[in-house]
Amino acid sequence: MSPPSVKSGFPAAIRSYVLRAGRGTAAQRRSYDSLAGQLIIPFENRPLDFSVVFGNNNPVTIEIGFGMGEATAIIAAAHPDKNYLGIEVHRPGIGKLLWEIERQSLVNLRIIEHDAVAVLEKMIPHNTLEGIHLFFPDPWPKKRHHKRRLVKRPFTDTLASRLKPGGYLYMATDWEQYAEWALDALSATEGLVNSAADFAPPQDWRPRTSFERKGLAKNHQVKELLFVKMRNEE
Repeated sequence: MSPPSVKSGFPAAIRSYVLRAGRGTAAQRRSYDSLAGQLIIPFENRPLDFSVVFGNNNPVTIEIGFGMGEATAIIAAAHPDKNYLGIEVHRPGIGKLLWEIERQSLVNLRIIEHDAVAVLEKMIPHNTLEGIHLFFPDPWPKKRHHKRRLVKRPFTDTLASRLKPGGYLYMATDWEQYAEWALDALSATEGLVNSAADFAPPQDWRPRTSFERKGLAKNHQVKELLFVKMRNEE
């Protein structure tokens, strides 16, 4: 019997993203056209078998909304003994990451081009992920748009349910109000334990991207959260 589904808190008409305008560069379009069939996993309403997707049983980490994929490629290259699955809907960014995968001959990285909420709910089996990465997710700063935020109750239950015991959820944001919101939501999620008293210290394993460097140049303060799923005996 499969585990019970968890309500996401996202009605069908509400999405946590918008498709940004822009066709991307010619190189990004070429990479997409030539590599998508090999490296993009089609969305399906059934759970993935990671051993089939990657051809091994190495641990799997998901990155939700990888943007241009700069950090994604660096992390995957640094950890060839682990598998990474990036979820994104912005096609120029997907094309850029596909180009990096080919350039660096990365065999441990795949992409799903679809709504992350649907992917987590329909394609990711319970208790299978070593990690979930959220690097600077859209803060949806206007109050009327808070319902679009990805890290919110009860969707955090879905995120937690896909982590294996001992797995972690890491989030970085330079929007302080969203950081406080996410801290409250994750702290209220059954099974997750904060690794710090409140916000986590800077994590050396996360690369600083051009996006982050621009924010730091404007004196933006980055907040980091690191929650761990309790093991069964805890």
